Amino acid sequence: MRTTAPRIAPGRGEAHLKVGGLVPFTATDFPGLLSAVVFIQGCPWRCGYCHNPHLQPRTPGSPLEWGEVLALLERRVGLIDGVVFSGGEPTMDPGLGPAIHQVRALGYRIGLHTGGTHPRRLAQVLPDIDWVGLDIKAGFSAYERVTRVAGSGRPARDSLRAVLDSGVNFECRTTAHPDLIGADELLALGHELAGLGVRHYAVQVFRPQGCADDTLNAHGRSLRDWPGDAARDALAALFESFELRRG
Repeated sequence: MRTTAPRIAPGRGEAHLKVGGLVPFTATDFPGLLSAVVFIQGCPWRCGYCHNPHLQPRTPGSPLEWGEVLALLERRVGLIDGVVFSGGEPTMDPGLGPAIHQVRALGYRIGLHTGGTHPRRLAQVLPDIDWVGLDIKAGFSAYERVTRVAGSGRPARDSLRAVLDSGVNFECRTTAHPDLIGADELLALGHELAGLGVRHYAVQVFRPQGCADDTLNAHGRSLRDWPGDAARDALAALFESFELRRG
């Protein structure tokens, strides 16, 4: 997936959102809608399987000016239906709420991809969100194994609770690598999420494209049949909708 912007003319508005990249058209990032994806720079977690590791740091200068991005979105009104804020981690940016308001004013529906790092800011923007894709890394007590940040399971669980309480349409999804979460742990996580009220769940089997972690790549090149039919069927039985994604 391309995460660099086309050449666009400067636009109006203050550059208050740290934009690291832009996909001007996608049919896969917002269920049922044609959309653009705005990638926000910065993430406090360091998941080894991250496919956008270049977006993890927040550099002094923004790679793209928000005013330019907004100008492009103004020109695409009528051509696409929604705008997805992704990352990095969009809830890390204090400019997320004002940016969402500007985009909604253009008539777009709003999607959000988040790992749940900042539950308070997530709760603040949820009233203006139409759909959320919430990454659940592992069982909440095992988050550090994936994120490499101590205590990261707590904000993730708080974020899930905020999404559940909001009533917004959402999907939980887990990127699964057997070095990080075994098939039995994956099934246990499915039971936990279903028990909390999650109805739509997806397991995204690890793929090495874009991943900078050599160890995960070395151990993850033969996952065509993992986690197996039994685990897939058991997970599918827990949710209103379940999808096993392989790239």
